Amino acid sequence: QVQLVESGGGSVQVGGSLRLSCATSRYERRRYCMAWFRQAPGKEREWVADINSYGTTGYLDAVKGRFTISEENSKGILYLQMNNLKPEDTATYFCAAEPGAGCYTRKSADFDYWGQGTQVTVSP
Repeated sequence: QVQLVESGGGSVQVGGSLRLSCATSRYERRRYCMAWFRQAPGKEREWVADINSYGTTGYLDAVKGRFTISEENSKGILYLQMNNLKPEDTATYFCAAEPGAGCYTRKSADFDYWGQGTQVTVSP
């Protein structure tokens, strides 16, 4: 069982930055794909970025060059650094974990473990 707890959301103006954190319970890092998803009101949950056990990352085209996923394995923390935020980035952000060393899916239904979410609001 993997427990995930997000923090770091908030309200910022266009062009601002936020860093989201996801604290993970003790687990074998090499066995999970870690990802960030987001869900805006009235929309489906959307994959944003992921990082596999080898450190390889992937990003949604809309956030490439602005968002960075990283982790601090010694502390069991996953991060999402978000820069140059836009109103369309407004959503609840979730971290998720899927068993497996690699990241082979971007479908939310395929991820077994989820945090409770943290709200990000970007105002014009």
